[in-house]
Amino acid sequence: MSLDTVLKQRQHTKLTDSEVALVTQINKQIEKMNVDNISRTKAYQDFYFRNREILWSFLASMVSRNAGWNMVDLHLKEYRQMLTPNARRSIFYTYERANWLIFSDAYPQLLVYEASKNARRPLFYLLKEWKVSAFMELEWNRFWQEQDHGRIDIALIINEQNLIQHPVLEHPEYRKGVFSTLPFWLQERFHFSTVLFPTLEGDLFGISVYGFKKLNKRINVGKKLLQILSNPAYQERFETFALQTEPTGARNDYERYLSQNPRTDHRSILRMVYPIIRHERHDFSDWSLNHPKVEPFFREVRLPKQIHLNDWYEHKRMELSLLAKVKSHLIKKRG
Repeated sequence: MSLDTVLKQRQHTKLTDSEVALVTQINKQIEKMNVDNISRTKAYQDFYFRNREILWSFLASMVSRNAGWNMVDLHLKEYRQMLTPNARRSIFYTYERANWLIFSDAYPQLLVYEASKNARRPLFYLLKEWKVSAFMELEWNRFWQEQDHGRIDIALIINEQNLIQHPVLEHPEYRKGVFSTLPFWLQERFHFSTVLFPTLEGDLFGISVYGFKKLNKRINVGKKLLQILSNPAYQERFETFALQTEPTGARNDYERYLSQNPRTDHRSILRMVYPIIRHERHDFSDWSLNHPKVEPFFREVRLPKQIHLNDWYEHKRMELSLLAKVKSHLIKKRG
């Protein structure tokens, strides 16, 4: 099957009554689970433990946990000292918007795949009902035939990062209010933004995220995180952490397992500090129709030497505290 074939089929396929019923059922699930960061984290995780062959869904759940921790961090003393209320609100909304968009596109893909397994036949032509890219319909059909688990995981990463490039990364409001600000530069410069995979034994694995505005950088980060998550030495430990640790958005979710004393102000939970945000999606353009050369995105990437980050994490906690004190001192001096 080719991209042209997918596009032609999309123009002529009419749904049966049973297919309309399935689409309606999936829409109800999307509406139920795309409420906030916590519900998305649980939805991705539950799907993975029902369908372990789709590792991307476990990656999505663990990255979603990280997004929750980063959202709640914005209420910490250090961030209140460094950022204005408007800046913190903008950063939160950027996290929330990006993750809502990704879920609204990815979760129906996962549920259509699960429905295909139950029906024992591919139903990926239904993805057009959610305006999923033709690229992903092609990749899901390829996966159904070839069972290339590594490729479908990377395809999902490629799709999600292209999906948010225009409506979030290139959106004038976010570009001006978040990605062009001094706080965002400091975050990148000092590598405060990191995706962490914790274990019950108190180990932290992960990588720093920088060059966030660049599509290829984000795709490469996703591929590196997949490598860590699928490492036979760690994967079962990550899964055990996820199964035994309810996501709350608090860093205490994993700090309570560390040998260092967890901070008492890292216990605020996401649903206590943020309201439910209602989103709407207006741009349903298919990124893959204007991006014909996707194969380079499937190339292998190398992990950095340091992926065990306990010492690094403690250092960054102290560095953040020092930076906030310096900012607070300068403000008092000006006053």
